[in-house]
Amino acid sequence: MDTETDITHLAAGLDAILRPRSVAVVGASRREGSLGHGVVQNLLGFGFQGPVYPVHQKADHVASIRAYPTVDAIPDPVDLAVVVVPRTEVVSVVEACAKKGVRGLVVITAGFREVGLEGATEEARLQEIVRRHGMRMIGPNCMGILNTDPKYRLNASFSATRPRHGNAGFASQSGALGEVVLATACAVGLGVSQFVSLGNKADVSGNDLLAYWANDPQTEVILLYLESFGNPRRFATLARHITRVRGKPILVVKSGRTAQGAAAASSHTGSLAGSDQAASAMLSSCGVIRCDTVMQLFDFALGFCNQPPPGGSRVAVLTNAGGPGIMATDASIQAGLTLADLASATEQALGAALPPEASVRNPVDMIASAGAEQYRRCAATLLADDAVDALLVIFVSPVVMDPPAVARGIVAGVTEGLLRAGRPKTVLACFMGRDLDDRGIAILSEAKIPNYPFPEAAVRTLEAMTRFQSWRAQAPGREVRFAVDAQAARRLVDKVQADGRTWLSGIEAMELLQAYGIPTAPSQRVSGPDEAIAFADEVGYPVVLKLDAASVLHKSDVGGVKIDLRSPGEIKGAFWDMQASVQKGAVADARYLVQKMVTDGTETIIGAAQDAHVGHLLMFGLGGIYVELMRDVAFRIHPITDADAERMTREIKGAPLLDGHRGAEPVDRQRLTEVLLRVNQLIADFPMIAEMDLNPFMAQPRGRGGVVVDARVRLEPEELEPPIASLRGLPSRRGLSSRPGE
Repeated sequence: MDTETDITHLAAGLDAILRPRSVAVVGASRREGSLGHGVVQNLLGFGFQGPVYPVHQKADHVASIRAYPTVDAIPDPVDLAVVVVPRTEVVSVVEACAKKGVRGLVVITAGFREVGLEGATEEARLQEIVRRHGMRMIGPNCMGILNTDPKYRLNASFSATRPRHGNAGFASQSGALGEVVLATACAVGLGVSQFVSLGNKADVSGNDLLAYWANDPQTEVILLYLESFGNPRRFATLARHITRVRGKPILVVKSGRTAQGAAAASSHTGSLAGSDQAASAMLSSCGVIRCDTVMQLFDFALGFCNQPPPGGSRVAVLTNAGGPGIMATDASIQAGLTLADLASATEQALGAALPPEASVRNPVDMIASAGAEQYRRCAATLLADDAVDALLVIFVSPVVMDPPAVARGIVAGVTEGLLRAGRPKTVLACFMGRDLDDRGIAILSEAKIPNYPFPEAAVRTLEAMTRFQSWRAQAPGREVRFAVDAQAARRLVDKVQADGRTWLSGIEAMELLQAYGIPTAPSQRVSGPDEAIAFADEVGYPVVLKLDAASVLHKSDVGGVKIDLRSPGEIKGAFWDMQASVQKGAVADARYLVQKMVTDGTETIIGAAQDAHVGHLLMFGLGGIYVELMRDVAFRIHPITDADAERMTREIKGAPLLDGHRGAEPVDRQRLTEVLLRVNQLIADFPMIAEMDLNPFMAQPRGRGGVVVDARVRLEPEELEPPIASLRGLPSRRGLSSRPGE
């Protein structure tokens, strides 16, 4: 199923919920303070454009509207039913709605899966009824939905806040947070197109809403608060399409950042690839902007909802106070933005508009006496400069200055400057002062210039917008497959599983890599010094003696690596020392491996690890003994393209080491990219690989390429299906959800 077809499939039926022609409130109440009363009042007070049908077992009227004892008694068709009855009555109400022909449900009632097995059983019954009758359902255990479109004006929730109309669609997995979100949106001036409290996601999930909002012209920015991913692969596919093809930003707050399980991982990649790292890698790989806090979500949303993304990273700062200008400059540099190098004509024009004491270099400090006219002229001049992609305007309000007049001057200057520039540019403001003067901020807001209380928040927003635009401009690349000996690899994996093992030995790991064309250092399993000496005589000295034990992650910690052995005597001594260390450390599965020593190259690590929520992660970074100490690694969700692999090698902080630091010869980046892609293919063909480390992969100059010096590979136990099975919609004994709507 292609993405467009998938979007159509997932969004099917949601019009009945988010754009209904009529609404019934089952459980409507006359009692103030009750949920049933609040929902009816919100529907009426928000101005719903269709008929509202209260359903009350005894009352003839609710809120001066005729009420009906049951859904069946309503004489007209009903698109949406909002269910606010006790949990014990929900199933029978939903059955009655199905019989009536209701197409959409919002089940606000709580007490289902979130409270235990009995509730989960009732929720499963709800789910079965909904699917059997082709209905769509939000919830249960949610606070409701809103659509601010003037054609509908739907507030089918018990929220105390009535949001303003705007272009941001918001979905929250937390109902309590949803109320805070709506109140905060009003406070900061953010308009909402639609809001959905997802609740338990028994039917409609976040992915369904992504698909619906992909085609919704009212929704230009998508905001999500998520506690879990139902179907991460589908989320990634939808999000990548929405951000890259549709150009709609997706901003996410993902809770659950701790990674307790990572401590139990058995490889470097596994220990570094905690669940939160997996979530971040997945979101980044599909162009989604992850926000650290809900407040940051609103900061970013104000920028994305009101301004076009910048065409580049060059920022101009216009201020009437030196301190905030320095704050903005520092924040910009730390965020990876650059201060625009202003043209000489621009500086001359600024000088003509400002007193001699002012600074016309970027950041432009107009000094405290600058008024509305100076702001107008300088903002217009800066935006007209081709070297400027974005403008941050800072105003600290002196007692003698009129903030509303300054705001009007800024708006006029921005209008003039953009007209002269002939292309969109991003403009953010930072009004600081004794009371922030809401009148000036309101003028900016009306002109769609977002305001931030401090420069750092504005700069972080600008960086996020720049990052989004940069991601959209990146070439997506293509998936690459190589000619490999998959049959040899299959025989090896089958043998390990037939033996009841999960870990490949060191030699087996090397053979697996060789089957996929990944170069490895010459190695041999040995049982004593004489075999090691014979190997060294054949391949040449120096050699390395290694402990080969699945139970030992860090060989050097137990004396399990002896390097630079240059004679038979050194090999014998190393063997005796290692055996003594192994006995002292009580390593029960000790075996030994001798290897041709690789004497040059830069140590890197290439790895893969399986995450229960998002599937496999691929990792690249600086390797050797410092990998977990420095944690200088880059992650991508499997599968990756050639462009992904190439970018991974450049993202790490240690990338300059690969480019030939201080006169050293650059490593063969093409070989690094190729090995990453071969590992990508290996994981695709053998998804039962749970963890894999190529550490170190010695990256060498072009012509020599590089080799794997050490490798660890762990398989999932054969009797257990890997988590990826459920993500593909296959049956899973692990109980992971594979609901069609997720």
